[in-house]
Amino acid sequence: AYDQLNPTVELLETGIKVIDLLAPYIKGGKIGLFGGAGVGKTVLIQELINNIAKGHGGYSVFAGVGERTREGNDLYHEFIESGVNKKGGGEGSKCALVYGQMNEPPGARARVGLTVAESFRDQGQDVLFFVDNIFRFTQAGSEVSALLGRIPSAVGYQPTLATDMGALQERITTTTKGSITSVQAIYVPADDLTDPAPATSFAHLDATTVLSRSIAEKGIYPAVDPLDSTSRMLSPLVVGEEHYNVARQVQQILQRYKALQDIIAILGMDELSEEDKLTVARARKIERFLSQPFHVAEVFTGSPGKFVNLADTIKGFQGLCEGKYDHLPEPAFYMVGTIEEAVEKAQKLAASA
Repeated sequence: AYDQLNPTVELLETGIKVIDLLAPYIKGGKIGLFGGAGVGKTVLIQELINNIAKGHGGYSVFAGVGERTREGNDLYHEFIESGVNKKGGGEGSKCALVYGQMNEPPGARARVGLTVAESFRDQGQDVLFFVDNIFRFTQAGSEVSALLGRIPSAVGYQPTLATDMGALQERITTTTKGSITSVQAIYVPADDLTDPAPATSFAHLDATTVLSRSIAEKGIYPAVDPLDSTSRMLSPLVVGEEHYNVARQVQQILQRYKALQDIIAILGMDELSEEDKLTVARARKIERFLSQPFHVAEVFTGSPGKFVNLADTIKGFQGLCEGKYDHLPEPAFYMVGTIEEAVEKAQKLAASA
């Protein structure tokens, strides 16, 4: 009922620079991770589980909806290793894992995990609810719809797409008893954000983190698009003047760089004014500084994961925007945590040159 809803606003610190700075998450809010195939949604959701769920006192629920069984298995064993869960899921476990994977019938894929999260919330818990992948819920609905003989709507989806999505999303809510903070990975078919499935979920979310193939191609991970990702929380009233101003400055520099890219491609850097050359240099450093080594990707990258506090993130980007680090080379900013690490890396690079 409406009188049980609780509209308080509190930031959720993830330790991931690009998210905390440009599209901050809210406790008890709904967060969507949008991305095509292979740009890093699952790795990002696992890092969020690592950073938030492990330090979070309450319960977490992970719903694997129509995704790879192998990933579910990996996650289960990772939780046991890191002490979040006990083997066999007995006393002392903190995360419920519910799976309706790719090989399950559509009925199982469409109704996974949410009841568990609601039950914990009604016991007065602050619950973290991770879903990988909401698109499979829509896909399952579309399969069932076809079996029922309904006439499909746009792009062959079920005619009840918006209603189905609304019914699911409205259950993920914070009440006066407890909260559900949900992080949902949303597959974007053919990288098209206007496809009805991802487009329907936009309206329900407090923060959207868009993963971009063009950023992943540059080798910048997490491949979050700093200009496409949004959050209702990025307002001076919520995050404070300083954070808001730094975030907007960063976006302004990146937007200017994006606008100049055509000129650079055709005429080259030499045709730019001195001011624009400086903007481009800063933008390229900012782009690289938005990358960060993840704990869960340590096995692939070989570099230990970093958790960066919000204050350090703001300080680092403020310095970059003000030009305090213009003298450092670009590679120094790639895959580091705080700005101090970038300075240290620059010294190492200079020493080895």
